[in-house]
Amino acid sequence: MSEQEPTFTIPHRPQRQYPRSGGVTYEGETIFRLSPDADREEAQLADLVEGVLAGDAYTFGDWFDLPAPVYLVHDDELDTTFTAVVRNGSVELHVLPDTSSEGLAALYRRLTAASETDWSVACESSPS
Repeated sequence: MSEQEPTFTIPHRPQRQYPRSGGVTYEGETIFRLSPDADREEAQLADLVEGVLAGDAYTFGDWFDLPAPVYLVHDDELDTTFTAVVRNGSVELHVLPDTSSEGLAALYRRLTAASETDWSVACESSPS
């Protein structure tokens, strides 16, 4: 809905670490925070995100028992994966090591098309 779409250029990619104790951790992070210009309840934002993710382009799941909706998202068309979190009136897109900018932009376009409001985008990034 906004006149100029954000580029979703990823300044730093997290580095995947495999500790000897098991599991996986990430060093560094990049988060794109998508905020609707009109205030929405978190439940409304979660419904919007789930509605968009339920489309043909995505495989997703909310497998975590957390106080906020957290989705591991795979864009089947662009073959990219990232995490989406609905928190504090925004949708956060958390970059993984192989996330593509195109995949983030595609979700942004689908969210703006499915809502009747403009969105602002902010990027937070730290290399470690």
